Amino acid sequence: MKTIRQLNHIKQQIIRLGTVSESSHSYRTSLLSILREAVPFDAACCTHVDPQTLLSTGAVTEDNVESIHHHLFQIEYGEDDINPYEQMVHSKVHVATLYEATEGQPDLSARYQKVLSPAGFEDELRAVLVHGDACWGYLTLYRKSGQPVFSQEDCVRIALMLPEIAARMRAFSLELPERNQTWLEEDYGSGIAVLSDQLVLLSSNPTADRWLEKLRSLEKIDHHILPRPIRAVSTQAINSPSESSGMAKSCIRMSDGPYLVIRASRLHAYDGQTQIAISFEPARPADMLPIIAEAYDLTKREQHLLEGVIRGLSTKELAAELHISAYTVQDHLKSIFAKAGVSSRRELIWHLHSRYSISEK
Repeated sequence: MKTIRQLNHIKQQIIRLGTVSESSHSYRTSLLSILREAVPFDAACCTHVDPQTLLSTGAVTEDNVESIHHHLFQIEYGEDDINPYEQMVHSKVHVATLYEATEGQPDLSARYQKVLSPAGFEDELRAVLVHGDACWGYLTLYRKSGQPVFSQEDCVRIALMLPEIAARMRAFSLELPERNQTWLEEDYGSGIAVLSDQLVLLSSNPTADRWLEKLRSLEKIDHHILPRPIRAVSTQAINSPSESSGMAKSCIRMSDGPYLVIRASRLHAYDGQTQIAISFEPARPADMLPIIAEAYDLTKREQHLLEGVIRGLSTKELAAELHISAYTVQDHLKSIFAKAGVSSRRELIWHLHSRYSISEK
């Protein structure tokens, strides 16, 4: 049993790790080693997610999870099951175990029956990494058959560490280089790829191939493995209700440039087979506004006003569109300037262009 002093020491290790890690991937890899000191486990996965869609933007998986990872995706987005991540995000229970949720009957879970038990795992602990009103990732720990199931004390220990982990995951998602990266426009424009319903790559253009390699490099996975963000949007698109648009999207912070947006669209081929079209493109202003709002703690009204500024609206036009006075517009603009560290509209536009590739229309 860990003492409070020992747990606080582990927590301080996690805080220090966040100050020295150069990338999200290295942080999460080292994090799993530290967490083992607090709660022993046999396998783990730590996933970054898009806070807008809650879809994976990249995962760190240990070897004994990698082989079953794609099956877990299929159940997460294709079947109703116990402790779904999205439900945990919106509930007040941010740490939960499979054994406790099924009252000791894990066979009630589809992923236990179909994936975990055949792979030799007996219990699973899930945690959602929530900071403020947004979720930035998922942490999943596993114990093998023959090992004790996760206890309530284990959940409390993990919950103690979550605020620092979630805050660092958020920071990695919002960090931006000081200068725009030339590869984004010159080498990595819009790309298109087509996958089968079994997520086999059928065709792609050269730009899509470059994006795929970038994503594999980000996750440090082999060239034959489909990047997790692609798997996430594709699986969600395939399992969308038939009456929906069959589309899914994820916005990803790349390590050496701003943001990439991946969209998946379900297609119906003339031979009756389902296929998935994947588009890759640098994030547009509409994609970036929620991220900018989160980075600078903008209110909803300030976010709406910023969107108008990017569209090139004058103070008078902003006042008319938002049904507020010109004086109120100026007050909101001053607040945005202060949060972004600029002193004028011109400086704000230049700041957004240099850091987020956003220009006034």
